[in-house]
Amino acid sequence: MAISDRILELRKIKGISQEELAENIGVSRQAVSKWESEQSVPDLEKIILLSNYFNVTTDYLLKGVESNNQAIRKNNNIHIFNVVATTLTILGLILSTFIWTATQEVGGIIGGLIFIVLGIMVFAIGIYQSDGKEKIIAKSKFWKINVWTITFIPLALIYNILISGMLSPYPLLNSNTYFQFIIFWIIYIGICSIIMCLQIKKEKENL
Repeated sequence: MAISDRILELRKIKGISQEELAENIGVSRQAVSKWESEQSVPDLEKIILLSNYFNVTTDYLLKGVESNNQAIRKNNNIHIFNVVATTLTILGLILSTFIWTATQEVGGIIGGLIFIVLGIMVFAIGIYQSDGKEKIIAKSKFWKINVWTITFIPLALIYNILISGMLSPYPLLNSNTYFQFIIFWIIYIGICSIIMCLQIKKEKENL
């Protein structure tokens, strides 16, 4: 990968346009375009500005070499975001179950879903700060665990609405719904197992 590819990749990871990068570095959009198309190479001063802006080393920009400290710090950050996100989704499922069981009010479901959404947002922030193989591995690690918590309430809501017309964060069972109850668990476990296996495969391919 050439320096032009690394600049382009870093810009895309940050989610900014050539104009925005040019404005932050103090050059013209045409200069950025030439860097990314290998028509020219940024001088030393611009390399330093780019490394500061993208929070990478000059070695990484010039040679694609990432310092050990930088790689470790990045991996630790991704791991922390994943742990926090997973904790939030699990808490959301537990809280929703306990609150609804105690009150049988929709507020319990909404409260749980809010925690789950917060967990997904934390995960998205962590992924935004990662790149390359670390990004793919972090995604796989998150989804192979959280697919079980994130899909449970939505599937349970669909099941309960179709079977009894009630809203509940977990599937309700009565004497007339044994067959449907078993079908719910087969579908739930099947969907989650397939997604988990795909993520494990993806993670192994990128190790």
